[in-house]
Amino acid sequence: MVTKVHMEALSPTMEEGQLVRWLKSEGDEISNGDVIAEIETDKATMELVARGDGVLRKIFLGEGGTAAVGEVIAVIAGADEDISDVAGASGGGAAAPEEGGAGEGDVEGDEAEDEAEPQQESEEKPARTGKAEPKKQEAAPTAPPEEAQRSSSGRVKASPVARRLADDAGIDIERVQGSGPGGRVVKRDVEEARERGVAAPGVAAPGGPEYEDVSISQMRKAIAKRLVTSIGPVPTFYLTIDVDMGRVLDARRSVNAMLEEEGSKVSINDFVLKAAAAALRRHPECNAHWHDGFVRRYNTVHLGVAVAIEDGLITPIVRNAETKGIARISQEVRELAGRARDRKLQPDEYTGATFSVSNLGMFGIHEFTAIINPPEAGILAIGGVEETPVVVDGEVVVRPRMRVTMSCDHRVIDGAQGSRYLQTLKRMLEEPAAILV
Repeated sequence: MVTKVHMEALSPTMEEGQLVRWLKSEGDEISNGDVIAEIETDKATMELVARGDGVLRKIFLGEGGTAAVGEVIAVIAGADEDISDVAGASGGGAAAPEEGGAGEGDVEGDEAEDEAEPQQESEEKPARTGKAEPKKQEAAPTAPPEEAQRSSSGRVKASPVARRLADDAGIDIERVQGSGPGGRVVKRDVEEARERGVAAPGVAAPGGPEYEDVSISQMRKAIAKRLVTSIGPVPTFYLTIDVDMGRVLDARRSVNAMLEEEGSKVSINDFVLKAAAAALRRHPECNAHWHDGFVRRYNTVHLGVAVAIEDGLITPIVRNAETKGIARISQEVRELAGRARDRKLQPDEYTGATFSVSNLGMFGIHEFTAIINPPEAGILAIGGVEETPVVVDGEVVVRPRMRVTMSCDHRVIDGAQGSRYLQTLKRMLEEPAAILV
């Protein structure tokens, strides 16, 4: 039976996916439920499973290529079944190498030694037809201009060994001129680049290109599309409050002393998250979503925590945050952030937040405004804790202060409502015992 392999919607907001790598090759036996590929969605890297039994007869989408949800990217069928009427992905990205051709994953000339590398390196190779390629005896041609060195998805063509060597040497493979077939970067190109020295990413080498175009990841595309629906259509206003963090610092030292034997500790941000959730529980008008025709107020707090990763920003969720202690929140945030950076979050771990918090204090940021993540009605922007001269009881003293700015959707939150929420948050942070009351 012929089974079409479609680009599936692996996240609730996914419209297209990028093929990270095939875990099966053409000619491999496939069983229903086998993981056959890894797909980069707008949020994470997810596994694509087979929906039928048979042989992986044809791959239409090469590694690095993109396809819209629903497009056919491969076909599974019996070894002798006719699949001539099955159409593949159209224009979605790099096609898989054709039998007998010199594709991005084929070995040519001096790249034969790449085949002797350990098995784990083969994970990065695009799918093959399963038939041996004849080795060319003559030297590979000189690479054409830069445009010819890239696949149709914008990814520089390079062998897995060349990529590994470039990573180990700290070389930006985007700046290496390829001498392999079709301008493909091979092992010797990286070795030569290492000898003459190649500028690190973002640093222009003498005589090098004036600029470089960087392909956009699925996550960055989603961020751009989603935030366009926020700052323009959402009528946003901002409220800033100044908080004395002296008692939080004292409480943090006490908590960490108790947790020392367990080998764990909590951060200032963990106290902020706990206070933010506790304050939202008292102000459900701010713990809300805007929907056309109604406002949905939540009785529990699912707190989105902004985490910066290589391709952008993602907000994993601490669910029922108002019911959890600071140590538990700290542990969950660390685990979620780790999976976010590894692009291993599941959809239910980053969708469904009722309110969000973004903290840039660790970068030395004094104050900033954050963009609301619709349909949420608010987000907190947390600045750094700084020693600041302030007047206390008529005397100028230096105190650890922190600025918090709340972005509010005016369709849901009025100025007085947002102000009352920030007052409660301030009171809880300036007297941490109030968080538990």
